[in-house]
Amino acid sequence: MDWGDLLTALALLLIFEGMISPSLSNQNATAVLGLIGTTIVPYNLFLHASSISQKWKNKEDLSDLKKENAIAIGLGGIISMAIVITSATMLYGQGVSGMNDMALQLEPLLGSWSRYILAIGLFAAGISSAITAPLAAAYTARGIFGWDQNMKSYKFRLVWISILVIGTLFSMLGYKPIQVIQIAQVANGILLPIIVFFLIYLCNKKSLLNNFVNKWWQNTLAIIVVMISLLVSFRSLNSVFDFI
Repeated sequence: MDWGDLLTALALLLIFEGMISPSLSNQNATAVLGLIGTTIVPYNLFLHASSISQKWKNKEDLSDLKKENAIAIGLGGIISMAIVITSATMLYGQGVSGMNDMALQLEPLLGSWSRYILAIGLFAAGISSAITAPLAAAYTARGIFGWDQNMKSYKFRLVWISILVIGTLFSMLGYKPIQVIQIAQVANGILLPIIVFFLIYLCNKKSLLNNFVNKWWQNTLAIIVVMISLLVSFRSLNSVFDFI
C-alpha cells in the first residue's frame, strides 16, 4: 500500500467517523440546520406527493414507486455528502468572498478548468431550483385552495410564473440574496419537524391508507428524524436568541 492508498483509507475512515459521531455546537448549529433545510426541503415533500399522485394510480404500482424513491433519495444523499466533504476539504479554515475564491480552491484538482466546472455546477443548481421551487409553490397553492388538478389551469400557471418573474427581477437588480437564502434554508430546517410530524400522523391513519400504514420500524426512523431536527432547531435558535 502506497501513501496515496493510505491517505485515501484515512480520509474514508474520518468520513465514516463523522457520519456516526457528528459534532454540534451553538456556533455551527445554524449552518447545520441550513444544510438540513436545503437537503430535505419541506416544500419538496409537497412537490413529490403531488407529482407521484399523477404518475402512479394503482396500489400495484407501490413496489415500483418504492424503488424510484430509493434511487432518487439515495442519489440525493450521495450528492449532498459529496458537496459537504469537498467543501470541508477544500475550504476549511479559509475565507471565501466570492465564486473566484471557490474556483481557486478547486484548481489543484481541476486545474484551469476549475472555474468552468464550478460555473456549470452553480448553473445546474440554480436552474433546477428555478424549476422545482415555483412548481412546488403552485402545487401547494392548488392543494390549499382546491383548484383544478389540471397543470394547465391559469391559476396554477400564474403562481408558477409569478415566482419565476420575482426571482428574475431580483437577480436583474443586482441584489445579493445570499443572506436571504441562508435564512430561508434555516426556516426550512425549523419547519421540517412540523411537516414530518403531520406526515407520520397521516402515514399511520388506517382510514386513509388501509393496510399500507407505516410499520413500526418506519415510525421509529421517522421519530428519530423529528428528534434530530428539533434538537438542531433548538440549538440554532438558542445560538441566536440565547434562551439558556
